[in-house]
Amino acid sequence: MSAPLKPLPAWADVALIPLVNVAAAFFISGLVVLAIGENPLEAVKLLIVGALGDLEGIGFTLYYATSFIFTGLAVAICFHAGLFNIGVEGQAYVAGLGAALVSLYLGAFLPGYSLAIVAILAGALFGAAFAAIPGYLQAKRDAHIVITTIMFNYVASALMGYLLVDVLRTPGQMNAETPGFPHYGDVPQFHELLKPLGIHWPVTPFNLTFLLALACAFGVWALIWRTRLGYAIRAVGANPTAAIYGGISPARVVIVTTLLSGALAGGMAANVILGEEHRLILEYTAGFGFVGIAVALMGRAHPAGIVLAAILFGVLYQGGAELAFDKPKISRDMIVVIQGLVVLFAGALEHMFRRPVAALLARRTTQPPI
Repeated sequence: MSAPLKPLPAWADVALIPLVNVAAAFFISGLVVLAIGENPLEAVKLLIVGALGDLEGIGFTLYYATSFIFTGLAVAICFHAGLFNIGVEGQAYVAGLGAALVSLYLGAFLPGYSLAIVAILAGALFGAAFAAIPGYLQAKRDAHIVITTIMFNYVASALMGYLLVDVLRTPGQMNAETPGFPHYGDVPQFHELLKPLGIHWPVTPFNLTFLLALACAFGVWALIWRTRLGYAIRAVGANPTAAIYGGISPARVVIVTTLLSGALAGGMAANVILGEEHRLILEYTAGFGFVGIAVALMGRAHPAGIVLAAILFGVLYQGGAELAFDKPKISRDMIVVIQGLVVLFAGALEHMFRRPVAALLARRTTQPPI
């Protein structure tokens, strides 16, 4: 019987294990690419160059990463409380409604960038309110949050479909979308901000919401590890019974955590609705709420890891689009397969390489000096 291995150092658990898992996912993806008759090394080169090879690619990559940071944080904060929020997609969708209503109907009363600020807050409020219902049902009625949040994704889809088709759509307009927002209520894009400074940045949807996403990541870190509320969230996530003996109310923690999760999901509305589309469109979330689950898993529910994982998925989205254009055999569905493999190795198989890595590190640290 082998002796138990020492726990992994924090740096190995947070950085090395996810890196090994991603490398394994890309290795298997390379075999799939090879099986369809393409060169995997050339495919990787095209993917990376398409995402990071020029300022335009970087702009699109960071634009996608911004949404993934918000959705990843929304999932991760629930992880710390022992909750699995699968409803970030629906919460972000409803958050877009809050941002759109403010932009459409308060534009005459909120001049300048104050309109964008209030619209961002409204998106966070609508997302939090929509998430609070499953949170309340979990806390007070013991309705499992996984089931209720899945159901509420369909509720959000049906509600938004009805509003965009029958209520908010411009008369005579065929597309299911609202009228355009006032231009002064848009979140500024970086190419607009840098132009007066003489800095040329290609036209991309990359906007100031990226800085807001980074601020939220820092805020979540400070909340979880530097506040009493964060301690209560982690205590409930670790052992709800022990938390009760410590004077912590799990029901209160569940409701507060889901409120915060929904508000973070609302950040995606700021990025896409206010920063790019400038109107509310049907299915604008495009599955990014579900990608947030993978981002949170891969980032070990730590804000720093989530930012890095979000950038990786941004690379996959932007580089995958360029790869599918240059290599028709590698369709967009193949990129989804690669993302699925990353999720598989970062989630379900995250412990596959833990023991070999721990054994290797233990052997290196116990070798006698030469």
